[in-house]
This record gives sequence, C-alpha cells and structure tokens, in this order.
Amino acid sequence: MNTKHILVLFAFLLAFTSCEENKERSITLAQPEIYNVTNLKANSFKIEYTQIVNAQSYEISLATDESFTELVSPYESVSVKDDNYSFTDLQANQTYYVRVTAEYQELRSESSVAEKVTTLVADDVEPDTALKEVAESFHVGMAVITERLNGTHHEIYQREYNQITAEWEMKMNIMYPTEGRYDFTAADQLVDYAEANGMRIHGHALIWHAATPTWVEDFAGTDEEFETMVEDYIKTTVSRYKGRIVSWDVVNEAVNDSNGELRNTVFLQRMGADYIQKCFQWAREADPDVLLFYNDYNLCWDQTKLGTVLNLIDDFQTNNVPLDGVGFQMHISYNGPSKARIAENTKLVTDKGVLLHYSELDVKVNPDNDISELTEERAFAQKDKVTEVVEIYNAIPEGSKFALTIWGLRDNESWIPNQQGHADWALFYDEDFNIKKAHTGFLEGLE
Repeated sequence: MNTKHILVLFAFLLAFTSCEENKERSITLAQPEIYNVTNLKANSFKIEYTQIVNAQSYEISLATDESFTELVSPYESVSVKDDNYSFTDLQANQTYYVRVTAEYQELRSESSVAEKVTTLVADDVEPDTALKEVAESFHVGMAVITERLNGTHHEIYQREYNQITAEWEMKMNIMYPTEGRYDFTAADQLVDYAEANGMRIHGHALIWHAATPTWVEDFAGTDEEFETMVEDYIKTTVSRYKGRIVSWDVVNEAVNDSNGELRNTVFLQRMGADYIQKCFQWAREADPDVLLFYNDYNLCWDQTKLGTVLNLIDDFQTNNVPLDGVGFQMHISYNGPSKARIAENTKLVTDKGVLLHYSELDVKVNPDNDISELTEERAFAQKDKVTEVVEIYNAIPEGSKFALTIWGLRDNESWIPNQQGHADWALFYDEDFNIKKAHTGFLEGLE
C-alpha cells in the first residue's frame, strides 16, 4: 500500500471516529412512561411501558416507599430489553412503587414517574385492620352476651370495637324477672367488662314488647299501679348505671309494620298512647346526662313506619320530651334495600337534628334460601352492601354521628338462621373466627 492510500485510509478512519463521537454526544433518552399494569394478583403483577428511541435497555426498580429508599429484593435494579416486566413472589395486599429508567451505554434517562401498585388480598385472607382504628368520627359497636367475653371473642372485641351493646341481657325479662325482685347480675358484668376494656356501653332495651316478663303481661293491679311499677323499673335501672352507661334504647320496636300505628302492647293498653313519652321522661329524670334513643327495624326502607317515627320526633321536640337519637336496626339483605333508599331515609332523620345509631347491622346473603353454602358471588355482594352502608353513615353530619353497631361476631352466632328457619351467613366473621369480605367492605366504606 503506497503512501497515498495510507493517507486516504487514515482520513476515512478519522472521519468515521469523529462521526461516532458526534453521534454519542447527540443521543438523548426520553423519560419512559408506565402506561399499564396488568395481571394484578395477590403476589404478582406486570407493567408495560413506552419504548424509548435509542434505548439499549431499561432499568426496573421496585420499592415499598415512593422515595425508593426501601427497595425490594431482588428488584433493586433489574436490567431488561423488553417493554414489559413481571414481578413475582410479592406480598399480598402490599403497596409497591415501581419506576423505569432508559439506558444507552453510560447514558441514563430521567426515571419514569413512580407507579403505585397495591397487590390483591390473598385468596381466603382479608385484611385484619381493626374497624375502630379507621372509623375516626364514630364508634364501632358489637352486640355481646356474657358467656362470650373471653378467649378469642375477647381478643377480637378488644382489637376491633370501642362500644358494646347487650344483645339480650339488659332487657326487662332478664333484669326484672319477677315482681319485686331485680337481677342485674348479667348487666353488671357487661358494664364492668366495658369499663375494664375502655369501651362505651349502650343499654338495650328498657321497654320491648318481646322481652316483657310474664308477670308484667299479667299484672293484676290497676293501670295507675302498672304505670308506677314501670316508672320504678326505669328509674331503678337507669340510676343504677348513671355515669357508666353512655346511652339507652328506652323503647324498642313500638310501631307496627303494616300501618305505622303503635303496636298493641301491654304498655299501650295500660298506660295510654303517651307511654313512650313517659318512659323517656322517667329515664331523663334518673340520669340527666345519658343519651336516650328510640330504636326500630325497617326504618331504612319502610316509609310508613319511618313516618310515624318522624312524627314522634316532632312531637317530642315540640313538647320538650327528651329524645337524643334514633336507632336504625339495619337488618338488611345483600340485594336490598337500595343505597339510595337507605341514604334518603337516613337524611330524613338527621335533618331533625338528632343522633343516628345504625344499631344492629347484619346483612343476609340467603333470604330466599337459594344457596346451601356461602358462595363467592354472595360474599362479594354482601361486602358491597356493607360498603354502601358505611359510606352512607360516614357521610352524615358530624353532629348526627353516634355509632355503627354490628349485631354479632360470627355467622353461627347470628339470630338470623333461627329466625329464617334456614342457613345464612350475615356477619363479619365465619364460625372459625376468620375475617370475611363483609369486614373488608366496612373498611372500604371509609376510604
């Protein structure tokens, strides 16, 4: 090769090298964008991101915090060439942050905006977040009986709830079983339990036709003597727990289903149509500070019954009869009543300026006896209905909030199967104390 050829080759190589250097200096990398998260499961998910011109590879990083100081092994810095990536072996129900950075040799793009991804709840495992910890503006209650105040029941009560209601041991047939003899054994135990565990207790219920002792039904004295007996019972009971019980259902279920008229009970027969007002006045005289409630079922959808209760509120307010709140029992089903109807009836009460207690919540999943076991479809439907209920209650005016009480802990302890005559799974825990989707629905109603 002569000198001329050597000079030409040298010039070519010099020019080629210069072009390559200029090319490297001119290369830029755009910021990737994560545009899709797919295949989201309890322990895995997949991301898809934009392809970047000039990128030779992509660095993927996964962390549990948005600042990426808590990186997740083995995903601290993974280099890939594709425009998608799948993460596996992750924790269920965990929030992660993922980012993508384009690479060309030593050149790196600005990282993508961190994508927040929360893995699903694992099959058969629901989050165990305590209800009372997330319900910041109202108390979360549980219906209890004395024989279930220890063991796993106690552990769950302590963790989940900050209010209890006596399911049946603070009713007249238990506390005043025979004429002239009171028995506050169970009631005392429940009040002591609440105080020892930092819980409020709601008294339920002073007057209820279905828990009236036989001797009261057959009372042989005059109407005046009957009224004096009821006054003595209410004042004796309420004053016994003065300053210890936060609230009482003074009268329970006094309105008929069919026509909205007062139920034809022994109290109506012996004391007259104003017996409810008298009971509230006696309770107030016994404890000036306790909150007094009227409690009934179907109020969240039965317009006739609710109309009677609204009239009762108006009458009480006009005549300065003490009434602090109304209890909606909330024995409902997965398929009704509608969210709109519950919200409408709720507002009709809160517009009166009184407290509202969702007092006995359970959600039937088998009202028509068409399933023999709790199906996944019904479990999700129950969860959705609970979410609706909590959303409605959480949205009412702060001055109307009191508590949302669940009527029992485990499905097998519910009153509903016995009342219906067939199986149902209406509560938040199954018979093995496993948390159900209904519990998750409560949490989601507060989001």
